[in-house]
Parts: sequence; C-alpha cells; structure tokens
Amino acid sequence: MTPRNRLCNIVLDSCCDLPREIFDSLGVGLLQFPFTMDDGERFDDLGLSMSPHAFYDRLRKGERASTSQIPYSMLLDAFEKAAAEPLPTVFLAFSSGLSSTFGMMLQILEETRRKYPESEIYVVDTLLASVAEGFLVWEAVRQAERGLSARELVSWVEEARWFVNPYFTLPDLETLRCGGRIPDVAALVGGKLDIKPILSFDLTGHLAFHGAVRGRKKAVKQLVQLYLERSSDDRPGTVLLASADAPKELKDIEEQLLRGIPGLAPTIYSMSVGPVIGAHTGPDLLALVFWGRDRRQDLSLTDRIANAVSGRKASADQTESRRDV
Repeated sequence: MTPRNRLCNIVLDSCCDLPREIFDSLGVGLLQFPFTMDDGERFDDLGLSMSPHAFYDRLRKGERASTSQIPYSMLLDAFEKAAAEPLPTVFLAFSSGLSSTFGMMLQILEETRRKYPESEIYVVDTLLASVAEGFLVWEAVRQAERGLSARELVSWVEEARWFVNPYFTLPDLETLRCGGRIPDVAALVGGKLDIKPILSFDLTGHLAFHGAVRGRKKAVKQLVQLYLERSSDDRPGTVLLASADAPKELKDIEEQLLRGIPGLAPTIYSMSVGPVIGAHTGPDLLALVFWGRDRRQDLSLTDRIANAVSGRKASADQTESRRDV
C-alpha cells in the first residue's frame, strides 16, 4: 500500500469492481474474492488475468461459475500486515447482506485485537456490492486524501453509504428464480410477458426488488428516470454506469442521460461488473449509480421508528466490533 501522506491505510475488496487502472491509481490494498470455473479456482484480480468480456463470453457459451468467501488464511494475513503498519488501517468491505466474509473479518479483528493491542484497525460494512460499492469506496479514498483520520473516514463511509443510489436491471427473471428470490411460476409468467426487474439494495445490504417494466428499452428508460427523480441537488455530480458485457446498451443509457439533463452534464464513468457478482447475475446486467436522496427516507414512518429503536443496540455493537485496537 502507498499511504501518500494519508492519515490511514485503506484496504478494498475485489467486489468493488473498480477498473484495474483506477484501482492502481489509488494506492490501496486489495482482498481478492475467489470464483471457480471449469478450469479451476481463480481469484478476482480486477480483470488482470481475465477480461470481463472473456468471462461473460464463457458464460454465454454455457459454462457456469461459482463463488465463495475470501479464505480465512488470506484475511488473517491481511490483518497481520495491517497490525504491523505504523498507520491505522480501514477495511472497506463488501455487503454483509450478500457474503459471510464480513462476519469472518470481524472475528479476525477480535483475534488481532488480542494479539496486537496497540494496533488500530477498522472494518466497515459498505452494505453495497459491485459498482455501487466501488462508487462509495472510490470517493472514500478521495476523502482520505483530503486528510480524514481513520476514525473520521469510518464515520464518513457509514453516513455516505445511504446517499449512494444504485439501480440495475437484468435481462430476465431467471437469475432471481435461481437465487430463490421469486417462485418458478413468477419467472415463467414474467418471461412470457417480457418483464424486466429493476433492483437495488435495501438498508441491510440485501438485494431489493424496486419494480418491473415490460421490455429492455423501458428498463433502460426507467434507470434514467430514477436518476432524474432521485439525483442530488448539486447536479451535475458524478454518475457511474456499468454492465455485464453489454457495451452498446451502456452507451444508450449514457446518451439518454445526456439528453434528459439540461445544461451542464454530469461526469460519467463506465465500468464492468466483475466475475464474482457476474457469476450470480449472468451477462447483460445494466447498472446506474449516483449520489442522490437518502435511502433511509424511502422507508415508511413506522419502519423508520422500528429501525431507530432496533438500531440503537446494533449501532453500539458495531462500534464495539470496529473499535481501534
């Protein structure tokens, strides 16, 4: 890692799906998630050993891919190295709602705390995945460059994650059916009606069903409309577009965004969904991520009250688990 005059080191995981050239410019550490294909297990190195197009091309030809959590030994080694660093280290992690890796990181943090009581390490759940996670952690690194301490960076991420507005669509309902999120009959009927789901993440970091439209073109329009309705008041801002190897449709989203926004256009970055998330979504996912409305405000009043009550204990537990050591 390269601190570059920061007050802390930062470690990301490969589910952030940042392009390798962007990641290499950040001066941060990387934890690689494994995935397995017909030729054996690989580790997600952000496209160095296998391009996104090559990965999705293999899926289109009928090959299957599976994923697993980051090995315990790899995480332990990362925490040992962090404990030896003179600066504090902040691990920004893939959503606990989608992987058990975060829970294992907390266990290792406790072990590290006992072994190295003078070290200072934090583990933060982004509650996001793929390019939505990447959107958040990329800005978090920039905030660290501006001089935030490790504690301040943790607080920044824990608040900023609610203002990341991620929306994506899939070409069909089959992935949701295979993941047990909708019944077989719903996928069958949806397929016949050409239903395209619009998805996001809930406040616990799980996949959330936002809505559905008929037809891919309407799905693209819906993504653009969500940006127009929910983007922050300080437009033009930054927009991240991503696909699972669907570059032409990604370009279409960009063109529709630019047509729909009067005046100064946002800064738009295009990226690819990596193999760990892509193993579960398949090809042709489309995503749009931007800074927007506080997603906590989307809850009903009664849900907000329930979250506030239950969140008091959860917040205290999380603070204890990430406390510097």
